[in-house]
Amino acid sequence: MNEVLKDELGFNGFIVSDWQAMDQIYPDDYYASIVTSVNAGVDMNMVPYDYITWIDTMKTAVNNGDIPESRVDEAVRRILRVKFTLGLFEHPMPDTKYQATVRSREHLEIARQAVRESLVLLKNENNVLPLSKDTPVIFVAGEGANNIGLQSGGWTLEWQGKKGNEDEGTTIFSGLRSAMNSGSQIEFNRDGDFSEFKDSDGNPLIADVGIVVLAENPYAEGVGDAADISLTSQELVLLAEVKKQSKVVVVILLSGRPRVITNGLPLAEAWVAAWLPGTEGEGVADVLFGDFPFTGKTAFSWPRSNEQLPININNSADKTRCDAPLFPFGYGLTNGESTPEILDCN
Repeated sequence: MNEVLKDELGFNGFIVSDWQAMDQIYPDDYYASIVTSVNAGVDMNMVPYDYITWIDTMKTAVNNGDIPESRVDEAVRRILRVKFTLGLFEHPMPDTKYQATVRSREHLEIARQAVRESLVLLKNENNVLPLSKDTPVIFVAGEGANNIGLQSGGWTLEWQGKKGNEDEGTTIFSGLRSAMNSGSQIEFNRDGDFSEFKDSDGNPLIADVGIVVLAENPYAEGVGDAADISLTSQELVLLAEVKKQSKVVVVILLSGRPRVITNGLPLAEAWVAAWLPGTEGEGVADVLFGDFPFTGKTAFSWPRSNEQLPININNSADKTRCDAPLFPFGYGLTNGESTPEILDCN
């Protein structure tokens, strides 16, 4: 930070630690952690809780000669320089003139566009997608289909995110429903139970299309780390149940990472990686119904099994072999493109 960033590259800003990050240099020696971090070039420490201990430790380190006063002066100079440059001493409060633009139509359209362009078509057997807006009956299942919290993931309303529809926005189900033409029927049940719907003869209604939205629980940072990222038994059961009640099945996968979907892949004709689309679920409907094409590509190598983790473009094997990823880096079908043969390695 000192020799390269500040000296060689001439960086004139200031360096801020992450949340309590200085404390983690030497977990059992707070004093040594602070001394090492400050001398290494950190100018501002993010102290969320015990700032008194931080100040006392800094004073002791300076008095002991472990942190030179010149280092403290440099840090203060850098911080003040940035504040002066930004005009914070003349205008310390944020300008409110843009406050009314939050969630403006322009902003929402950009968010919706981002959703459309990030969707990745993983599988499209028999060109099931795009769907017709005149599809007579569509069943939609999965908690993630009607839950903005699950669409948004972590670092949203709370650090780890939260389920529910407390945030403003449009769920995937609402987006699908508003896109369909009048005369079409679309029904939602989180658990995939559509037994209440009957055809004209009183028999169980079979949907022309079943859409299943599979969603990870929200998480952020290391809290979401998992050695097993495969589909759960409950997700596989949900897929199987919707398949019984639908002529074809489309899966929309909500996740902050690739998941191991190998066992579930045969249970649906189409699979779409929607990542975390956020509040504008209508962007998913835009592409599913063909108003816009699929253009997204995988930003990761997609694992075939948990045993392949970690897997990336640099350690992916020949894609004709079973130790290759399920989908390679940069993969993504376009409208009308045939699904390549997926190797059966069971």
